[in-house]
Amino acid sequence: MAAPTESAARAPQEGRPPARVRRVLTTRAGGRSAAPYDAFNLGDHVGDDPAAVAANRRRLGQGIGLGPERVAWMHQVHGTDVVAVEDPGQETPTADALVTDRPRLALAVVVADCVPVLLADPYAGVVAAAHAGRRGAAEGVLPRTLEVMAELGAEPARVEVLLGPAVCGACYEVPPAMRDEVEAQLPGSASITRVGTPGLDLRAGLRRQLAGLGLTRVDTDARCTFEDDQLFSHRRAQPTGRFAAVTWWEYARP
Repeated sequence: MAAPTESAARAPQEGRPPARVRRVLTTRAGGRSAAPYDAFNLGDHVGDDPAAVAANRRRLGQGIGLGPERVAWMHQVHGTDVVAVEDPGQETPTADALVTDRPRLALAVVVADCVPVLLADPYAGVVAAAHAGRRGAAEGVLPRTLEVMAELGAEPARVEVLLGPAVCGACYEVPPAMRDEVEAQLPGSASITRVGTPGLDLRAGLRRQLAGLGLTRVDTDARCTFEDDQLFSHRRAQPTGRFAAVTWWEYARP
């Protein structure tokens, strides 16, 4: 499991110091799952032993210093529904993005080629975790996530974004009609694979979309899930597990 990274705000919101935003990206290493889900599978819908998944999720919660009861998960369905989380004990929602303004409440998204997206407004103390697969990205899961963040006080000009590891445009081969359809909905996502066939680069399309929404602080973890065997990839191997991208915020130290 990767060590948390932090985000430092440039100027606090009036009357409030900026939050410390934490982010964690997991890998395949260190878990309880047996092959072909070995070993740190965090997806609960892929056919793995539920006891192993539960143990892996407990380890994640303990490893980030919050405890498993402070990590919120979702049942992802490749859609655009976004849920605001107030209580980590609430029923796991069916959604493709979670948003919260509660401190030390971690939001998790699980992927194995789709783009995990972590967003934060450190000034408002609002974070989000989104699942941007081909369909959800094209249909607008990120604009919808930003709308819910705004309802909790976030502002686009302050929002920081991390686009996590995903299948890259050189590896994500799709039929020409699918490439054209997604490009029409998410401009900038069309690509050519390394073998010269039509492809998709969802992270490129999402970066362009976010820029158009006024977001300027967008970072990308450039790892390709298909190429990096330390990450799960549904395109490389089926069945397989899911790694997680997790974010939360804490009050700034005095």
